[in-house]
Amino acid sequence: MGEGEAKADAKADHKNVPSASSTPESYSKEGHGGGRGPLHAICAAIFTILVLLGIIALILWLIYRPHKPRLTVVGAAIYDLNITAPPLITTSVQFSVLARNPNRRVSIHYDKLSMYVTYRDQIITPPLPLPPLRLGHKSTVVIAPVLGAAGIPVSPAVANGLKSDEDYGVVLMRVVVVGKLRWKAGAIKTGRYGFYATCDVWLRFNRSSNGQVPLLAPSTCKVDV
Repeated sequence: MGEGEAKADAKADHKNVPSASSTPESYSKEGHGGGRGPLHAICAAIFTILVLLGIIALILWLIYRPHKPRLTVVGAAIYDLNITAPPLITTSVQFSVLARNPNRRVSIHYDKLSMYVTYRDQIITPPLPLPPLRLGHKSTVVIAPVLGAAGIPVSPAVANGLKSDEDYGVVLMRVVVVGKLRWKAGAIKTGRYGFYATCDVWLRFNRSSNGQVPLLAPSTCKVDV
């Protein structure tokens, strides 16, 4: 074989050697990198959707965020309030509670409501169940049931305290309203939340009082939901 033929064969062999870019390893890397493209796009789309849903939820909450109801005692009447042995208390009282919905776009639905009265941290009227109640946007309603019972056992401290307060002409009672409530905005309703309101009421009262009695101070209720 001549020198020219040897050089020609060497050049042919050099051309047939595969390049680095066409090795199986490089094909594997290119294939793996190409798979990341669609997966990355799907993850980015999901993240964008979640962010948009979060922004929409925040906007709706800012627009429709519900405020707690507001309760105020606007009137009171005492028809019977007597202590007898051993000690027992007989009560017949009525408190007019104004319930207001302060929301412009959200209605309030009350369930399982009940109302009772305490004196010196002791219940002096059995809890009275109330019917379900709905308050529309910016609406108000007055709740004024007659509460009471005969022969309710009380402690000596309650009996002595009531006699002392009657002599002084001023008595402090607490009206309690408990139950469940839901907020509703359009077709959307929240779950039920526990509702607990306490109203401290200062009254002008003595043994001759029978019927309406004056309130000595404004009685805005504390509401917990």
